[in-house]
Amino acid sequence: MRTTRRGFIQKTAAATISTAAFPAYLKASTVPPSDQVNVALIGCRNMGFGILKHHLNLRGVNCVALCDVDQRVLNEKAAEIKRNYKQSPKLYGDFRKLLENKDVDAVIVGTPDHWHCLPTIYALQAGKDVYVEKPLANSITECNLIVQAAKRYNKQLVQVGQQQRSGGHWNKIHQLIADGKLGKLRKVNVWGNFNYGIGQPIQADTPVPEGVDFDFWLGPAPKRSFNPTRFHGSWRMFWDYGGGLVTDWGVHLLDMAFWPSKTVAPPKTIMASGGNLSFADHAHETFDTMSVIFQLDDYAVTWEHTAGTENGPWDQSYGLAFVGDLGTILADRSGFKVLPEWDNQRKLDKTPPLELDSHGENHAQHVENFVQCIRDRKSPVCSPEIGRAAAIAAHSANIAIRSGAGMLHWDEQTNRFTNSELANNYLTPNYRTPWKLPEI
Repeated sequence: MRTTRRGFIQKTAAATISTAAFPAYLKASTVPPSDQVNVALIGCRNMGFGILKHHLNLRGVNCVALCDVDQRVLNEKAAEIKRNYKQSPKLYGDFRKLLENKDVDAVIVGTPDHWHCLPTIYALQAGKDVYVEKPLANSITECNLIVQAAKRYNKQLVQVGQQQRSGGHWNKIHQLIADGKLGKLRKVNVWGNFNYGIGQPIQADTPVPEGVDFDFWLGPAPKRSFNPTRFHGSWRMFWDYGGGLVTDWGVHLLDMAFWPSKTVAPPKTIMASGGNLSFADHAHETFDTMSVIFQLDDYAVTWEHTAGTENGPWDQSYGLAFVGDLGTILADRSGFKVLPEWDNQRKLDKTPPLELDSHGENHAQHVENFVQCIRDRKSPVCSPEIGRAAAIAAHSANIAIRSGAGMLHWDEQTNRFTNSELANNYLTPNYRTPWKLPEI
C-alpha cells in the first residue's frame, strides 16, 4: 500500500490517458439536447484542467469557455481541447466576463486557493452550478461566505473537490465503521509527508513572464513582486495564497477522518505545534513540520506532516489509521486493510480481517456525480458544509501555530475562537482594493 506522490501522479496520468482514448465528442450525439451540459473552467493549469478533462470524458458534456491569467497556459489548454475533444471554447482573461456567458451551465474553479471564494460566489449569483477545488477557501470567513451563498442561491449546486467522498473503498470503510466492525472508534491518525511541501529553492525576483496578468493573479491578496517560487507549482506554500500541506492533502484525509462523526461542524478543540524547522534554503512560509490534535465529540483525530520526507507510519508516505476497540483500518488511495485486535482468552480475532485493493483517486467518479446532479438537480455528495468543516479544521491548525495560542476552542455559533483574540485576527483576509469580500 506504499504510495509516493510521484507514484500517485504516474497512476493519475495513466488513468487520464486511458479515459482520453474515448473522447466525449464521439459520444455526445447519443445525449439529447436537454441533457447536454456546458462547462467552463476558471484556472486552467494542473488540477483544474484535469477536472475539466474528467468532465469532457462524460457523454454530453461540452467545454464552452476557458479563463486564465496566463495567456500561454490558456492557449495551450485551448489547443489541447481542440485537438482531443474537437471543441473550441471561448477564451477569457477575466472570470467575470466568462460568467456573463449565457451558454455556461456550470463552472469549475481550479484557481489557487485565494481565488476560490469570489469566483464561486459570483458564479452562484450568475446562476451557474459550481465545482470548486479544495480547500473550500483560503480563510475561515471565506468558507463561511461560500456556505451562506450556497444556501441563498439554492437553485444552484456546489460540489467541493474532496473526491474521496465518491470513492468506493472509502465508502466501504465508512460503512464498516458505521456497522460497528471496529467496535467503538477511539481515534483516527492521519499523516501526509511529501517533498513538495518545502517549496522550491530560493530564487531572486524576476520580471513577470510575458503574457501573465500578475496583478490579476494576486487579486485580493497583497501587492507583491513577482517571484517564480511563489507562482506556478508552489504558490500553496505562502499564506496569502494557500495553507501548505495541511490544507492540501490534509483536507482530503481529514475529511475521511471526520466522516464517521456524522456532523459537518468543525472540531471544537484544536491543539497544534510545529513550524519551519528545516530547509531554510527553500522558499516557503507555511509550516514544514506539524503535529495536530482535533477533538471531536466522541473521538480524536491527529494530523502530522514532515515536509521534505516521504516516509511515514506503516511505511506509507500518507494515510489514515482508524483505531477502534476491535481493530484498526489502515487506508490510503490504493485500498485498505482491517487489522484485528487479538482476543487472548478466546484465541481469535476480535473482528474479521479484510483487505481491499482499489488503486484510484476517484476524480472521475466525483465529476460524474456532479454532472448527474446537474441533470437531475439532486445534491452532490460533497456539499459546501462538508468542505467547510475540513477546511476550517486545517486553517485552525495553522492559526493555532501562527497566533502562538497552541490550543484553540472553536465556537460554531459565533464562528470565532473563544480563547484567543489574536487567533481571531486570522479569520478574515484583508482584501486589496478594488476587491471586496462578497455581501450575501
